[in-house]
Amino acid sequence: MRLPRRQFLRLAAAAAALPLAARIASAYPARPVRIIVTTAAGGAPDITARLIAQWLSERLGQQFLIENRPGAGGTIGTEAVVKAPPDGYTLLNVGASSAINATLYEKLSFNFIRDIAPVASIQRVAGVMVVNPAFPPRTVSEFIAYAKANPGTINMASPGIGSGPHMAGELLKMMAGLDLIHVPYRGDAPALSDLVAGHVPLCFAGLPAAIEQIRSGRARALAVTTAARLPAASDVPALGEFVPGYEASFWGGFCAPQATPAEIVDKLNREINAGLADPKIAARLTDLGATPFASSPEAFGKLIAEETGKWGKVVRFAGLRQPD
Repeated sequence: MRLPRRQFLRLAAAAAALPLAARIASAYPARPVRIIVTTAAGGAPDITARLIAQWLSERLGQQFLIENRPGAGGTIGTEAVVKAPPDGYTLLNVGASSAINATLYEKLSFNFIRDIAPVASIQRVAGVMVVNPAFPPRTVSEFIAYAKANPGTINMASPGIGSGPHMAGELLKMMAGLDLIHVPYRGDAPALSDLVAGHVPLCFAGLPAAIEQIRSGRARALAVTTAARLPAASDVPALGEFVPGYEASFWGGFCAPQATPAEIVDKLNREINAGLADPKIAARLTDLGATPFASSPEAFGKLIAEETGKWGKVVRFAGLRQPD
């Protein structure tokens, strides 16, 4: 049976594209790959990115190099990736701040959801609500009652305006109807130091940053910022137990410039997911207070979109705006 010329040409073009896609994936990477981390070296996002970069380097035979570009809540590093060629040789280490910034900043030169291609999620990290041991409330229920009886008098420390822990605190304020005074710091460490010293009674922080103060008794954990308890801290209640529907975990992963070939994205996703299934990498992430979190590029993109909408509501509730 003879095919019409137009149908024949379409089939021929499709057949030719298949080997091309395979060649693109098999040839990648042919040179070193940059991973831009939007925080300073030594922090949890940087450590996680280096862990996965080493795995990818060993698996794919090219160096995956970390380049730290902190500043402006991560928007400086994100903009650099948005403007990079979509060839798979520039990747972005992303986190919950990427979703928060979409509403927090008045004007950005990029649209995160439109201009970035999700590659792979890597981990989820819980936050924790901690108080100075001398602070009277000993449970979340007692804290909510105390805060409602003393509106506008309780200082709430966080690692900074628009940070994940800050948003976790604002979400509690919104859902429980509380009036707390936010006191931003430049990172978890100074915020927790002032909590331990008694200068602030309450702090929302990343669980990995606060775990030693909690274990030593210098800070008291009221709850983790998840819907359910964590296996690694089963004695600490979840905020979701007291405020139904509450959930604030901080995720991280890799993205690439939009229009990066799907074959490259899929190859990176497979290799990263293989790394997350490796017992040594999973154990290292657990040591950092994180839970390995593998997904497809499509599922990761859906999470980013959902989180952008969720945190946008909280940013607007709190009346937060940052200049570009």
